[in-house]
Order: sequence, then structure tokens, then C-alpha cells
Amino acid sequence: IKVLRQRFAQDPRFLERFRQEAQAAANLSHPNIVTIYDIGSDDGMPPAGETWHYIVMEYVEGRNLKDWIRESAPFPIASAVEIALQICAGVGHAHRHGLVHCDLKPQNILITQGGMVKVTDFGIARAYATITPEETDSVWGTPHYFAPEQAAGESPTPASDVYSIGVILYEMLTGRLPFQAKDARTLALMHLQEPPPPLHPFNPQVPPQLEQIVLRALSKEPAARYRTAEQFQRILRRYREEGEGVTSYYAPVSPEAYPQAPVPVVGAEGEAPVGYAQPYEYEEQVAEPYAVAGGPDWLAWFLSVVAILMILGLIPLWAVVYRSYQALGQPPLPTPTPRPTATAPP
Repeated sequence: IKVLRQRFAQDPRFLERFRQEAQAAANLSHPNIVTIYDIGSDDGMPPAGETWHYIVMEYVEGRNLKDWIRESAPFPIASAVEIALQICAGVGHAHRHGLVHCDLKPQNILITQGGMVKVTDFGIARAYATITPEETDSVWGTPHYFAPEQAAGESPTPASDVYSIGVILYEMLTGRLPFQAKDARTLALMHLQEPPPPLHPFNPQVPPQLEQIVLRALSKEPAARYRTAEQFQRILRRYREEGEGVTSYYAPVSPEAYPQAPVPVVGAEGEAPVGYAQPYEYEEQVAEPYAVAGGPDWLAWFLSVVAILMILGLIPLWAVVYRSYQALGQPPLPTPTPRPTATAPP
């Protein structure tokens, strides 16, 4: 059970935003997302009979990813890739339903004893994203995982979550964050201006292909990254299967092996259940290597077939012309006329 801090509950606009985002998150049902079962409030709680607003979530027996990083990073390559794949699966499901997390960090990633990854705090983070910049430090904590556009005060998009996942994967592979500073302002400027350092100086075991994938996720411009977590997941899966042939350190878990949690009906009495937001649209354009296959180029295929048929159709015509030419025979060559040779007089 998570309880909203009173200083935020006293802001009517924030409280309404919090309810809307939490209700949208409650409709997400995925093995890699912590399920929200109920959203409510309780009056007359001490001290002074205050109203407390709360969220009831699925209980996950395990540890958060930050604890694992502090204890064991850098992770084996296969382990880090597997965890990132599961994070992308959960976040990608949210992206398909129009919800951006906005505050992905290892503290919001839970890992069960069986190696199942669970992303938590959907909706809560999105509501916090609407507060004023002056309150950022007290709400969001350290901005080590912010995307550059978030550091600049712009609205987050699915590509912002991709950046945060890239930072998490960087940290799992190297045991350190790409940007480190003592204050939030300096960190924000580093995210905005400085390129992330390469991974291999901190962990020579990181393959070049994987390093390239991580650094692309950390691109400054959102359009240069993978557009959604689902697209990022496909790139990582293809790398695992084709790039280095790595296998999973944690036993891979199929979503079908876990029963789907019931989708809660959330809302005040007499109100209709809250629906999903409009899904995000994005282009499937990813540069090589590890490009996302977009299917065959049907126009090029069609033109190639037409060209082949035209060539085949011209062969009989060429044969007729050639035989006619042979039947006429070749014209006789002209007889050369002898030219007189000039001689000198005696």
C-alpha cells in the first residue's frame, strides 16, 4: 500500500491528476508490471483527522534492482540483457496503451526470487511529472535517469522511457552511472550536453554490438533513439539471438507461465471504468545494425517482376528479327578498286 504525501494531497489539481494517472495505470495487466488493485482515500486519519489517499498494489516478494546493482554490478552480460528485456516488455505494454512511466530507475524495478522483473509506480510518477520545477528534487529524487528533454522541462514521451532504460542497462553492465555529479543542476546539464562515456573502459567484457545499442538508447535527441520500449526490446532480443549468442543468467520466464491478474474496475461509485489513453504512434525506422525488420519492399518486388516479364516477352521478338536477318543473307562486300602507283620519270 502506498500513501500519497499530504503536501501533494492538499493540491486539488495535483490530486486530480494523480487519480487519473493511477486509474489509467490500474488498467494495465502484464506479467512485468506490478498490478494496481485499488485506489481510494480514508478520512479521519491521525493526525488532526486528515484524509489519506492510497494505492493498493500487488505484493512482490523480492528485491529492487538498485540493491542488486550495489551488491553485484557489473552483471554478467546475459543477466543484464535479460533484465532489460523484461523491463522493456512491461514498459512497452504501457506505451501501447498510451502511458509513459516518466521515472524509470532501478528503485522502481523489482525482481522476484524466480528472476521475474516487475516495473512499479506507473501513474504515480506520471502525476509527479506535473509539479513545478522547484519541487523536482524532493519528488523525483536524483535525476541520474532523466532523459535530456525531461531535464529541459519538456513533456516526456515513450522515447524518454527508452533513455531511462538505457541508463539502467548502462549501470548494470558497468556498475556505474553514465553521468555523475553532486547536484541536480550539473547532472541535468550533463544529460543535455555531454555524450555518455563508452562502456568498455569500465567493463571490457561488454561486446561492441551491445555497447552500440546502449549508446543509441542514450542519444540526446528522442528521434535518434528507439521510439518505444517495445522497439528497444526487439533490438535487444535480436542481439541476444544473433549478435553474441548469449544465454539468460536468470531463467527466462514466458508471460504465459504466469496467470494474468484481473483488471480492476477503478472509479468512483456510479462512474464508468476508466479507459486507456490514446496509444502512441511511432515509426518503425531503426538504423543498422540490428534493424527492426519492417517486412518486404512490395513496390521494389513488383517492379522487379514486371521487368523480368518484359524481358521474357522480348525474347521471342528478338528471335524472329534475328532469323529474318539471317534469311536475307549478308550483302556482298565491295570489290576494291586498284589505285595507280605513282612512278618517277626516268
